Amino acid sequence: MASRPELQAPPEIFYNDDEARKYTSSSRIMDIQAKLSERAVELLALPDDDVPRLLLDIGCGSGLSGETLTENGHHWVGLDISPSMLDIAVEREVEGDLLLADMGQGLGFRPGVIDGAISISAVQWLCNADKSSHEPRMRLRAFFGSLYRCLARGARAVLQVYPENLAQRELILGFAMRAGFSGGVVVDYPHSTKMRKEYLVLTCGSPSLSSVTPNGKGEDGESCSDEDDSGDEENQSVSVSDRNRPRKKHKLNKKVKGRDWVLRKKEQMRRKGNAVPLDTKYTARKRKARF
Repeated sequence: MASRPELQAPPEIFYNDDEARKYTSSSRIMDIQAKLSERAVELLALPDDDVPRLLLDIGCGSGLSGETLTENGHHWVGLDISPSMLDIAVEREVEGDLLLADMGQGLGFRPGVIDGAISISAVQWLCNADKSSHEPRMRLRAFFGSLYRCLARGARAVLQVYPENLAQRELILGFAMRAGFSGGVVVDYPHSTKMRKEYLVLTCGSPSLSSVTPNGKGEDGESCSDEDDSGDEENQSVSVSDRNRPRKKHKLNKKVKGRDWVLRKKEQMRRKGNAVPLDTKYTARKRKARF
């Protein structure tokens, strides 16, 4: 299996001129990007009223995912950290506005101006410290905090991610929830190694009926119910209620004093000349609740 790109080099270095052109010219990658973007737009659940929305494409690259937004009749703004990727997007004459920006430093948009956001295979890059000044937790906090602020209340962000492990998934989701989002993880094709895809479906604002996490797709392409994944805890969607931590049980610091301790204390009392009952088999035995 090929090594993960984010483990090889920072994104602005890994996606140089050669890699960016090779990425964009691959028919296989173009097909995958189109399918992922279509699914992300579907999960955005935008109103079906033929009114164009202003959407944000985070990690837009060369504009492959942005083309899907254009085909669905929406306006979009794309941002990416790789100049080479954005140069190719300009060459391809994509219809969105393009920004050279690092999402780990926050999104510089006015509050509430974005109607929805998508991201394809980008957010997991924030979990790596590519520079000495990078601290993944601070970068995730800056990203999700600014994303929450720029989205309109009730708007959704659908972030397709490839987490390296369970801890990385929980780290990303945790900072999203701390920023104020409700929602969770949607897993398509959970039992397939090759087709499995994960989406963070986040709603800006307090939980409501519209912020209920959708079901993922199964092997037949149909929606999977929660019961279908009941035997695979890792693959279940994370509901809003899972954000509430279970109440911690208070530990009792009271130490149980055993027979040895009682015998030692009785011996100390005898040395002091006190009258102490004789030691028997009943010494230090706990009494029953009732005689």
